[in-house]
Amino acid sequence: MIHVQELSKTFTDPKRGTRLAVDRVSFDVRAGEVFGLLGPNGAGKTTTLRLIATLLKPTGGTATLNGFDINREPAKVREQIGFLSGDMGLYGRLTPREILDFFGQLNSMDTEHRLKRVDQLIAMFDMQNFADVRTDKLSTGMKQKTAIARTMLHDPPILILDEPTSGLDVPTSRTIESAIVQAKKAGKCIIYSTHVMEEAEYLCDRIAVISDGHLKMTGTMDELRAATGKHRLREIFLDLLGLPADVSPDKE
Repeated sequence: MIHVQELSKTFTDPKRGTRLAVDRVSFDVRAGEVFGLLGPNGAGKTTTLRLIATLLKPTGGTATLNGFDINREPAKVREQIGFLSGDMGLYGRLTPREILDFFGQLNSMDTEHRLKRVDQLIAMFDMQNFADVRTDKLSTGMKQKTAIARTMLHDPPILILDEPTSGLDVPTSRTIESAIVQAKKAGKCIIYSTHVMEEAEYLCDRIAVISDGHLKMTGTMDELRAATGKHRLREIFLDLLGLPADVSPDKE
């Protein structure tokens, strides 16, 4: 459902000069699959996701999402996706219910279906207690639930999620993880970027590790273990980045 081929992005800055942020990245993601994209800060994860979501234009290469090319058919690509970025971009003066209803209208959902879908997502993300409270009064976890519900509102076949549980407590993270599992069971194609290794190991069918704009390796946990000789994803991740393994603290 997603085919990324030799995707590259170069940025030019007057002070820093030319920087290659993404360098000939290629991978495929199938329907009904959660594909993890892991890497340290500045590795090119978010740039890759923004390229795929047509928020940035590639310097080279391309990607197709559900058959539509990001270079030739960006509007069609955007119809196929729900994209969650690090910036939630919520309207503080609106309630979660109003935000969901508004975005449903932007996606041309008919009234009956839109209202039913809003109620469904409010229940799915356990938002009943704050669905009608102004968003600027909500906690970070409540806002993140709202942002993810908005991403899934129009029931797109492809979800692109950039660190959806960053900074959240365990109960909120579990609710979001449950929604992602349900989306996978419904046949959605999901790209999932996270720094939480345990979360990636639990949710992702395959994982790609990116560093300095290059894909280091892509595979299932078993394939990553076989290639590195490590067991835990944290150890595999460090090994692929060429970093030393964790050092156990001295115990008296």
